[in-house]
Amino acid sequence: MTEPGALEVLISKQMVTAMKAHDAERLGTLRLIKSALMNKAIEKRAVQKQIEATLTQPESEQVLASMIKQRRDSIEQFTNGNRLDLATKEAAEIVVIEEFLPKALDEEGLAKLVAEALDELEATLGHKPSQKEMGPAMKAVQARLQAAGVRADGKAVSELVKKALAT
Repeated sequence: MTEPGALEVLISKQMVTAMKAHDAERLGTLRLIKSALMNKAIEKRAVQKQIEATLTQPESEQVLASMIKQRRDSIEQFTNGNRLDLATKEAAEIVVIEEFLPKALDEEGLAKLVAEALDELEATLGHKPSQKEMGPAMKAVQARLQAAGVRADGKAVSELVKKALAT
């Protein structure tokens, strides 16, 4: 699924399957995903002044990651507002959206990746990175994540990098 537009095709096929299965919740989430991807493609087309634009794999993944982040924020708000029914609905949507993203790295794997990236940064800088080098450290970790073809929650990455730089 590395060619541009492949995710949109997959989503369309999944929508047909959900319709046939009468799975309204999944169908609704798939429609949200397709809509978000189409909006991003339209935005890209307007910026590049092209007649038609398709999203690349990283662009599609970024749209989906944004959708997940929005839903996590909503879950927090709904939980604080004592609306567990809505929080449950958002959590179910996250599960469907995550199906179309690369596997998320677990805590142990993320810690190892952060340590490797910081060791590499230390070799480049010539000294152990400090809290002041948080920006370059985060960029190094994000580059490693992308090169490995995996993803991780930005908040978790940030916390691990801060913890590693503090020691």
